[in-house]
Amino acid sequence: MNDALADLQERFAHQELAIEALNDVVVRQGRAIDALRAELDEVKRELRALRPSPVGGEAADEPPPPHY
Repeated sequence: MNDALADLQERFAHQELAIEALNDVVVRQGRAIDALRAELDEVKRELRALRPSPVGGEAADEPPPPHY
């Protein structure tokens, strides 16, 4: 009985360590995802600044393409 209890306690301790390690990975991945989202938002803003929307009237000032 004591051996079985000791075995269960040992397994429980190992599982606690594994859960803590997995939690650390999840936290790091969450931080990385947040950083990537912020970087993506910045790239989107830069792209919009370089390529204004054609709705603003600039596209209407251009002649139609040659196939029309």
